[in-house]
Amino acid sequence: MFSKSESKKIRQEFWISFGEQYPRKWILYNTKIKDVTLKFTFTTKKAQVSIDIEPSDELIKAYYYDKFISLKNIIISEYSNTIIFDDRYQLDNTKIISRLYIELTEVSIHNKNDWKNVMKFLNDNMSTLESFFTEYKDFIEN
Repeated sequence: MFSKSESKKIRQEFWISFGEQYPRKWILYNTKIKDVTLKFTFTTKKAQVSIDIEPSDELIKAYYYDKFISLKNIIISEYSNTIIFDDRYQLDNTKIISRLYIELTEVSIHNKNDWKNVMKFLNDNMSTLESFFTEYKDFIEN
Protein backbone atom coordinates (compact mmCIF):
# COMPACT_ATOMS: atom_id res chain seq x y z
CA MET A 1 0.00 0.00 0.00
CA PHE A 2 1.30 3.42 -0.95
CA SER A 3 0.59 6.75 0.68
CA LYS A 4 -1.20 9.37 -1.40
CA SER A 5 2.03 11.26 -2.01
CA GLU A 6 3.95 8.09 -2.92
CA SER A 7 1.20 7.07 -5.33
CA LYS A 8 1.20 10.54 -6.90
CA LYS A 9 4.97 10.38 -7.36
CA ILE A 10 4.73 6.95 -9.02
CA ARG A 11 1.97 8.17 -11.39
CA GLN A 12 4.02 11.23 -12.31
CA GLU A 13 7.08 9.05 -12.92
CA PHE A 14 5.08 6.75 -15.20
CA TRP A 15 3.65 9.57 -17.34
CA ILE A 16 7.05 11.29 -17.61
CA SER A 17 8.61 7.96 -18.66
CA PHE A 18 5.80 7.38 -21.15
CA GLY A 19 6.33 10.81 -22.69
CA GLU A 20 10.05 10.16 -23.00
CA GLN A 21 9.56 6.68 -24.47
CA TYR A 22 6.85 7.79 -26.93
CA PRO A 23 7.48 11.49 -27.60
CA ARG A 24 4.68 12.79 -29.79
CA LYS A 25 1.85 15.27 -29.68
CA TRP A 26 -1.41 13.43 -29.08
CA ILE A 27 -4.84 14.84 -30.03
CA LEU A 28 -6.41 14.12 -26.61
CA TYR A 29 -8.40 17.24 -25.61
CA ASN A 30 -7.67 19.02 -28.88
CA THR A 31 -10.34 17.19 -30.92
CA LYS A 32 -11.99 20.44 -32.02
CA ILE A 33 -15.33 18.87 -31.01
CA LYS A 34 -16.65 20.25 -27.74
CA ASP A 35 -17.24 17.52 -25.15
CA VAL A 36 -15.48 14.77 -27.15
CA THR A 37 -11.97 13.86 -26.00
CA LEU A 38 -9.42 11.10 -26.37
CA LYS A 39 -7.95 9.93 -23.08
CA PHE A 40 -5.28 7.74 -21.54
CA THR A 41 -6.12 6.01 -18.26
CA PHE A 42 -3.77 3.91 -16.13
CA THR A 43 -4.80 2.96 -12.60
CA THR A 44 -3.95 0.28 -10.07
CA LYS A 45 -6.34 -2.09 -11.88
CA LYS A 46 -6.33 -1.32 -15.61
CA ALA A 47 -5.07 0.70 -18.53
CA GLN A 48 -7.38 2.23 -21.13
CA VAL A 49 -7.38 4.42 -24.17
CA SER A 50 -10.75 5.95 -24.86
CA ILE A 51 -12.92 8.35 -26.73
CA ASP A 52 -15.07 10.08 -24.12
CA ILE A 53 -18.32 11.89 -24.79
CA GLU A 54 -19.26 13.97 -21.79
CA PRO A 55 -21.49 16.96 -22.44
CA SER A 56 -23.94 17.97 -19.74
CA ASP A 57 -26.77 17.83 -22.29
CA GLU A 58 -28.05 14.26 -22.72
CA LEU A 59 -29.30 14.98 -26.26
CA ILE A 60 -25.85 16.06 -27.39
CA LYS A 61 -24.28 13.03 -25.72
CA ALA A 62 -26.78 10.73 -27.47
CA TYR A 63 -26.16 12.48 -30.80
CA TYR A 64 -22.40 11.90 -30.70
CA TYR A 65 -22.72 8.39 -29.31
CA ASP A 66 -25.12 7.48 -32.15
CA LYS A 67 -22.56 8.79 -34.65
CA PHE A 68 -19.94 6.44 -33.19
CA ILE A 69 -22.43 3.55 -33.13
CA SER A 70 -23.11 4.10 -36.83
CA LEU A 71 -19.35 3.62 -37.40
CA LYS A 72 -19.11 0.55 -35.15
CA ASN A 73 -18.60 -2.01 -37.94
CA ILE A 74 -15.83 0.12 -39.46
CA ILE A 75 -14.09 0.61 -36.10
CA ILE A 76 -14.21 -3.11 -35.34
CA SER A 77 -13.19 -4.35 -38.77
CA GLU A 78 -10.57 -1.74 -39.66
CA TYR A 79 -9.21 -0.38 -36.38
CA SER A 80 -9.80 -2.52 -33.28
CA ASN A 81 -11.89 -5.63 -32.77
CA THR A 82 -11.47 -5.27 -28.99
CA ILE A 83 -13.08 -1.85 -28.64
CA ILE A 84 -15.92 -1.61 -26.13
CA PHE A 85 -18.88 0.72 -26.58
CA ASP A 86 -20.55 1.90 -23.38
CA ASP A 87 -23.18 4.63 -23.40
CA ARG A 88 -23.44 4.56 -19.57
CA TYR A 89 -19.82 4.32 -18.41
CA GLN A 90 -19.39 5.34 -14.79
CA LEU A 91 -16.23 7.25 -13.91
CA ASP A 92 -14.57 6.92 -10.51
CA ASN A 93 -16.23 10.19 -9.49
CA THR A 94 -19.63 8.53 -10.30
CA LYS A 95 -20.25 10.76 -13.33
CA ILE A 96 -21.92 8.87 -16.20
CA ILE A 97 -20.45 9.44 -19.66
CA SER A 98 -20.43 7.64 -22.99
CA ARG A 99 -17.11 5.94 -23.69
CA LEU A 100 -15.55 3.88 -26.45
CA TYR A 101 -12.47 2.20 -25.07
CA ILE A 102 -9.80 -0.44 -25.40
CA GLU A 103 -8.72 -1.92 -22.10
CA LEU A 104 -5.84 -3.88 -20.64
CA THR A 105 -6.71 -5.47 -17.30
CA GLU A 106 -4.66 -6.94 -14.46
CA VAL A 107 -2.01 -4.23 -14.61
CA SER A 108 -1.12 -1.62 -12.02
CA ILE A 109 0.54 1.74 -12.30
CA HIS A 110 2.21 0.90 -8.97
CA ASN A 111 3.92 -2.15 -10.51
CA LYS A 112 6.90 -0.97 -12.56
CA ASN A 113 7.13 -4.45 -14.11
CA ASP A 114 3.88 -3.60 -15.96
CA TRP A 115 5.07 -0.29 -17.33
CA LYS A 116 6.80 -1.40 -20.54
CA ASN A 117 3.82 -3.48 -21.64
CA VAL A 118 1.34 -0.76 -20.69
CA MET A 119 3.32 1.95 -22.49
CA LYS A 120 3.27 -0.11 -25.70
CA PHE A 121 -0.45 -0.81 -25.22
CA LEU A 122 -1.23 2.89 -24.70
CA ASN A 123 0.89 4.04 -27.63
CA ASP A 124 -0.36 1.44 -30.11
CA ASN A 125 -4.02 1.75 -29.20
CA MET A 126 -4.11 5.54 -28.94
CA SER A 127 -2.45 5.70 -32.36
CA THR A 128 -5.27 3.49 -33.63
CA LEU A 129 -8.00 5.61 -32.00
CA GLU A 130 -6.42 8.81 -33.32
CA SER A 131 -6.28 7.38 -36.86
CA PHE A 132 -9.95 6.44 -36.68
CA PHE A 133 -10.94 9.77 -35.17
CA THR A 134 -8.99 11.79 -37.72
CA GLU A 135 -10.48 9.80 -40.61
CA TYR A 136 -14.10 10.19 -39.43
CA LYS A 137 -13.99 13.51 -37.54
CA ASP A 138 -16.00 15.41 -40.16
CA PHE A 139 -18.73 12.77 -40.10
CA ILE A 140 -18.82 12.72 -36.29
CA GLU A 141 -18.97 16.48 -36.08
CA ASN A 142 -21.70 17.08 -38.68
